[in-house]
Amino acid sequence: MTEPAQATAPTRFDELPQRLPDWYRHAPLGIFIHWGAYSVPAWAEPTAELGAIDNDLGWFAHNPYAEWYFNTIRIDGSPAQRHHREAHGDAPYDDFLDRWDASAFDPDAWAALFARAGADYVIPTTKHHDGIALWDAPGTGDRNTVRRGPRRDLVGDIARATTAAGLRFGVYYSGGIDWHVRPTDPITSGEAMHLPHDEEYGQYCSAHMRDLIDRYAPDVFWNDIAWPEENHHFGPGGLGDLLDHFYTQRPEGLINDRFSGAHRDYTTLEYQAGEIPEHGAWEHNRGIGLSFGYNRVEGPKQYLSGGQLARLVVAAVSRGGRALINVGPAADGTIPAMQVAALEELGTFMAAHKAHLAGAEGLGELEIPGVSWARAVAQGDECRVYLAGEGSGDEVEVAAEHLPSGFAWPERTTVRLPGEREAPIAVGAPRA
Repeated sequence: MTEPAQATAPTRFDELPQRLPDWYRHAPLGIFIHWGAYSVPAWAEPTAELGAIDNDLGWFAHNPYAEWYFNTIRIDGSPAQRHHREAHGDAPYDDFLDRWDASAFDPDAWAALFARAGADYVIPTTKHHDGIALWDAPGTGDRNTVRRGPRRDLVGDIARATTAAGLRFGVYYSGGIDWHVRPTDPITSGEAMHLPHDEEYGQYCSAHMRDLIDRYAPDVFWNDIAWPEENHHFGPGGLGDLLDHFYTQRPEGLINDRFSGAHRDYTTLEYQAGEIPEHGAWEHNRGIGLSFGYNRVEGPKQYLSGGQLARLVVAAVSRGGRALINVGPAADGTIPAMQVAALEELGTFMAAHKAHLAGAEGLGELEIPGVSWARAVAQGDECRVYLAGEGSGDEVEVAAEHLPSGFAWPERTTVRLPGEREAPIAVGAPRA
């Protein structure tokens, strides 16, 4: 979920490094992974993308995010609550941790798939809003995947496989919400997010993140929602102390923008929510479907094709950003077939075009008669314009006057456009 507005950060946070390392500049695509106890029920109402529903109450009661199952089933009258009673009776949420059998989990196969898709970095959830840690996190007792459920250090397994495949490793951590450590009434609107602000919870989160940094050496610290305000200090266990430790230990590491305004290296957009910043790095994250966590009721209607994922990547790069595309594995550790198919199709596109997208200058969206979708990038001495139409096979003539200036375009170029679920085609020209 997107970060709520918070107070202005203390001035000392401005003295921390602000980074955009070369590896990230040249990384058009990352893979997000949402995998947790919520992957056992794997259920959410497939309503609409975040940002497409104006009414807060409508969003939370009809939340399409399966990873929010813990919250949604507690909203009286919600479809998720009815489903839970019908499918699981009065079972408490933590039963899903004990039922989480990850026996088919193959981290090396995951990493190989992500590499084939053209990704440069991988960011799995280490603790989501349900508070269940995917490693033996300090202070969690037996409420983690090492002591219960999978009986494995899932973070460590993914970190090892990711780096062995030559990809950068990052960590997602929910600092803004923990429904177990800081239980609240169900969240029913954005104005009533019930965020914990206290120092004790901040110290708890800080200890977790320091452990993740020291154990797994992540290059991205991707915090979610917010960070407890009372912990915005540079004393022992404070957020400032934690970020300083991260930057010191990980000289090519960077953080996102969901720290209650304290500090950021780049901005995150989610589905249709958020705005592209005028200046600075940014990343667009979304699931292949409407949910981040696996939702068993989603189907072809909700899932993007590999071609549509390719458009997502190109669109982000054309405006100076990158795409973080989420995978939601099933509880047993298999990645659902439709997600695999989309990533494999994306990988075919990236194999041909990644060299033209990595580190490219974004030239933005173009308006070309007869073309419904056009984006442009410049890489070295070449410009590439990516094109698609509404119907597959439509033939159009593209005039040089509608293409970026400063390049040696033919006066007219005839192209056959792919359809809306297919990957875009590219036309290129050298500098004039």
